[in-house]
Amino acid sequence: MGHSLPIMTLDSLNPLLAAGGIAAPEIPGLGWLTNSILVAAIVTFTVVLFVRMATKRMELIPGPKQNFVEFVIEFLYGQVEGIVGKHVAPRAFPLLATVFIFIITANWFGLIPGVGTIGFGEEKLAFLSLKEVSDPILRPATADLNMTLALAVVFMVVWAWLSVSELGLWGTIVHIFGPKGGLQGFLKYALMPIFIFVGVIEIVSIIFRPMSLSLRLLGNIFAGETLLVTMGGLGEVLGASGFVAWILSVALPLPFYFLEILVGALQATVFTLLCGVYIKLSTTHDDEEHH
Repeated sequence: MGHSLPIMTLDSLNPLLAAGGIAAPEIPGLGWLTNSILVAAIVTFTVVLFVRMATKRMELIPGPKQNFVEFVIEFLYGQVEGIVGKHVAPRAFPLLATVFIFIITANWFGLIPGVGTIGFGEEKLAFLSLKEVSDPILRPATADLNMTLALAVVFMVVWAWLSVSELGLWGTIVHIFGPKGGLQGFLKYALMPIFIFVGVIEIVSIIFRPMSLSLRLLGNIFAGETLLVTMGGLGEVLGASGFVAWILSVALPLPFYFLEILVGALQATVFTLLCGVYIKLSTTHDDEEHH
């Protein structure tokens, strides 16, 4: 018979894959610290440590780590500059580059064997020593709505600052509610109610941007977890048992595992690209739109 005491354990058949619920559980005995916050801290520390090691002693002929960091920064800066423009890029780059690097690292970290499967659980069958993880110690940070929403909210704060600092408060209001396309004279005032209505719609879309950004990232990463676990348990569903079920639990998810590597990079790109587009749209002067 099973018992309900917390124990350190691995998942029953496949120790590589596991999907948690939407709510990130707290690590037993550590209070407010959840498993997703722990992973976010590990990812942040790892990235900062690697960059520090690579750039502590800059050399004219860079070594592998310095060369890799320089390549990533130069590549990302070129992409950011191509989206937001040369004038805004120096101020927008630190946020956009940080967001991209953090998200892609967190997404790929969630695919490391043991993330989601090592933790506390209940013993299912004592004589076989099969365990079930109910509270994993590690969980992908981007599979937690708290993390994705926090990223989106922080971006929106910086977005508002960039918009106001570039156009001014009144210029930002005019940019949202004012006439577009350089209209002058009677036509400008005749169409003003339409532009004001369009501005109201724009304000509504701005309000919903944090939710759309966070839910898109959360949905794709959480769905990827669920897909891998579903494929991992397909052998048991089909009636396999023992060693055959274990082989199937590893073989069946394998193609989707590599797909999730691509999805992790794609979702980091989409999140960062949308942030860049939002900055571009809100910091473009009317005279730039005419050229």
